[in-house]
Amino acid sequence: MYISDETIDRWIKEDVPYIDLTTLSLGIGRVKGIISFSAREFTVLSGVEEVSRILGKLEINQIRSLPSGSAVDRGDVFIEAEGLAANLHMAWKVSLNILEYCSGIATRTKRMVDQAISVNPEITVVATRKSFPGTKELAVKSIIAGGAFPHRLGLSETILIFEQHRAFLGDIKTLMQELKHLKAKTCEKKIIVEVESLEDARLLAEAGVDGLQFDKIPAVDLKIIVEKIREIDPKITLIGAGGINESNIAEYAATGIDAIATTAMYFGKPSDIRVKMEKF
Repeated sequence: MYISDETIDRWIKEDVPYIDLTTLSLGIGRVKGIISFSAREFTVLSGVEEVSRILGKLEINQIRSLPSGSAVDRGDVFIEAEGLAANLHMAWKVSLNILEYCSGIATRTKRMVDQAISVNPEITVVATRKSFPGTKELAVKSIIAGGAFPHRLGLSETILIFEQHRAFLGDIKTLMQELKHLKAKTCEKKIIVEVESLEDARLLAEAGVDGLQFDKIPAVDLKIIVEKIREIDPKITLIGAGGINESNIAEYAATGIDAIATTAMYFGKPSDIRVKMEKF
């Protein structure tokens, strides 16, 4: 994941617009010290490389760190660095915020992926593009650290036709008539359509759509639909979406779909990470 120097600089500047008034007032800025980050609970790390770059920009020497994607337990130190107290305090909160929020996403992702593949080892968990605006780089990095993949990174990437698109086309039959022409225009891309019923799924599968995304269909019903659609086209890509989270992901993984699209990993508490500073 490439994150520009401009972005890293902006994160630092947001927290330190001018000076660190507290450290300056106490007169401790030139004292040398060590900063360490450790887990207070089981955590899958994310954002470590970005924090390392923050430390470097603030002339803090990194002693050791673990890469994003590493799993740590309570008490494990995963970043340690040394520098002047003034610089350590400038790095402190922005680094902690990145680590806690990103690792929270990575940890939730890991739990969901583990549950899904325990039922269906071939299934893929993909995260939707419903991350908070301005945080996509870190969000994508975090879901990858947890073992998932992005569903799609933006509107320019794939063809995914929703009900909202069909509102301007007409019914499913109109879309079926357009499908051949659409495939010709975008021959290097797959065409996936979101559906909510077996009948729509059947019509589109017979028309030769590349994939179907099922929205908010209960797992028990989805399993039956998947079996029927596989009879029409065994190679079609089938995705489950809508309301899938840690409590039911295993149930959906057992339906026979190829992928689970979910937003659930983005929402929840940040990881609990301890920061400790000591005079050098």
